[in-house]
Amino acid sequence: MKTDTGPSIADLEDRIAALPPEARAAAERIFAVSSTVGRLDPPAEMRDWITKQFGSVDAVLAQKIVRVTNLVTLEGALFNDLRAHRPVEVKGADEVRETIDRSRNDPFCHPETGTPADTFGRIRGDHGVTASNIAKYDGYHGVLVFDEHDPLAPMDAETIRDRLLTSRRWALAANEEDPSAKYYFLIWNCLWRAGGSIVHGHMQMTVTRGMHYPRVEMLRRHSLEYDEQYGRDYFDDLWLVHDALGLGHERDGARVFAALAPIKESEVVILGRPGEDETSLAAAIAGVISAYRKQGVVSYNLALLLPPLSADGSDWRRFPPHARLVDRGDPANKTSDIGGMELYAASVVAADPFRLAEVLRI
Repeated sequence: MKTDTGPSIADLEDRIAALPPEARAAAERIFAVSSTVGRLDPPAEMRDWITKQFGSVDAVLAQKIVRVTNLVTLEGALFNDLRAHRPVEVKGADEVRETIDRSRNDPFCHPETGTPADTFGRIRGDHGVTASNIAKYDGYHGVLVFDEHDPLAPMDAETIRDRLLTSRRWALAANEEDPSAKYYFLIWNCLWRAGGSIVHGHMQMTVTRGMHYPRVEMLRRHSLEYDEQYGRDYFDDLWLVHDALGLGHERDGARVFAALAPIKESEVVILGRPGEDETSLAAAIAGVISAYRKQGVVSYNLALLLPPLSADGSDWRRFPPHARLVDRGDPANKTSDIGGMELYAASVVAADPFRLAEVLRI
């Protein structure tokens, strides 16, 4: 990954100003971008340590900070160019491998006897089988237990497509049992750093009643408000901006980009097309996970944001199936990657989206 050359988040204001008129107008509708400089005066006693950590004392004296706010969703991030240039070393790889190997023969390794079934039974695919989550956070809360214990085993597009399809079949079975449960959501918390309580590879699925989960419903409403205000499709414009800046590429028809306003490190968004289901994202998801792994990322979250399984009287026409993935950091790091800023203000991000985009295209 480049560290000293090529495009950078530090140049975002200038890069937006240089875009073609249509893309620049979309960028100005969606994003507010500003920058500031943070300055400090270190004591002489710190200079050797600073040089070791950051290359030179001069590097920390004036730090450019770029603030990006999505004006439609009010998501935002603060990028420090200094932090983006720091070398990243994953220290926990050996510990992760040992933990995965030690946890073999857990209940998920024999799901038929180690996990409960849902009231409508189990759904089986070529690469996994469903179970009912024993500690539920919604009325219908299932688990897709991977046939492979190791969550870091290579997964090609066909394996991911099968797992997404099996999970959707679970959601449809729940919806058939209760037609009011039509709002389907899927997450994949890979390893404990990402919130996974069991090491064995698995995804979690829910279907809920009444309305979609708040953040999905909020995004739907914001996208409709954008259309009403500008006569433009929000998701198409979001892609237009990222693609024009060199942050996006297409894979098997899905639009993949490194997010300008990420929720945390190295967030990638994958947009499908309205009317498609999430299996159209499989090749792109496989590509992102492969790129993550090549960079040493072993712990990540994936979420699928989807329209309801059946009509609910609301307008979902402009809501494409899409996935969001985010790096959760080194499992050996004892410091949480989420703090008060992320919970209550804006995300503080070290990873530069422009450098992430380079990795994703490989």
